[in-house]
Amino acid sequence: MDAIQYISKRLLLMIPILFGISVLTFFISHTIPGDPARLILGPKADPVIIKELQEKMGLNDPVYVQYGRYVSGILQGDLGNSTYTQQAVVNDLKRYFPATLELTLFSMIITVLVGIPFGIISANKKDKIPDQITRFAALIGVAMPAFWLGIILLLFFYLQLGVLPGAGRLDTWVSPPAHITGMYTIDALLTGNWPVFQSAFIHLILPGITQAAVTIGMITRMTRSSMLEVLRSDYVRTAYAKGGSQNRVLYGHALQNGMMPILTLIGMTFGHSLGGSVLVESVFSWPGLGKYAVNAITYLDFPAVMGVTLLIAVLFIFVNLIIDIFYQVIDPRLKYE
Repeated sequence: MDAIQYISKRLLLMIPILFGISVLTFFISHTIPGDPARLILGPKADPVIIKELQEKMGLNDPVYVQYGRYVSGILQGDLGNSTYTQQAVVNDLKRYFPATLELTLFSMIITVLVGIPFGIISANKKDKIPDQITRFAALIGVAMPAFWLGIILLLFFYLQLGVLPGAGRLDTWVSPPAHITGMYTIDALLTGNWPVFQSAFIHLILPGITQAAVTIGMITRMTRSSMLEVLRSDYVRTAYAKGGSQNRVLYGHALQNGMMPILTLIGMTFGHSLGGSVLVESVFSWPGLGKYAVNAITYLDFPAVMGVTLLIAVLFIFVNLIIDIFYQVIDPRLKYE
């Protein structure tokens, strides 16, 4: 099976997966106690008006009828209208998702640049002081609650030192760049708007570090474990015996052969960060998908909840597909199946 056939097969498998996710999410969300119409109109609204709104929203129809109507809309590219923002869910996702994607990409860059080298150092210096330090740091990162770390960073770097901004994506006196991707740093680079790029970049630092803290610990531990297993292999000892330098053996032989589990974890972490950045976005008032999802759940905004769920599911599938393709790049001996 060649690459095109493999990718086509994986994309076709998306259909039953997304169908199953949509069924579960739709029926579970509609069993939650509460009345969206009453939440929209308020607790003192006239019961007659509430009933009229329920009829208008189709809330009195059987759940399977509501689901059929929802699927029909999806097939036409319509995810419905948010009852909270009063906007099309597709437009809301276009508005909020780029902020989350930008934050997640930034945090993953930090994770890879810090976590993998730390794991390599830890494995190469097993049971020595560098290994103890990196293992201790990784344990702290994994165990530390993201919201607590975010608050500590805000108190120190924003309130005490005043060297980094506290909330939002840009300074209040800076206008967003021309919309291309929705990610301010990328759009500012593409348009050559350096003041906006500087403002957007420094606003990424604190939330990016906060979100990366846990993932750095996970990647460090996985890299250490994978490298320790590879460093015990005969071909590594042979490479050293042939006079290979430490850097060449570590990065040219051991790391390449130990990258499979690391790549898998990076992919899973990336997908999880896209859908699980609620706490970080709340602490830093980051207008992303996490805050949008929380508001949707709070106000029983069923179309928004479904839209976020399906988007995250699609992203997970695509991330896993990309990771599988990277497997073939790292080890050409693997076959597409």
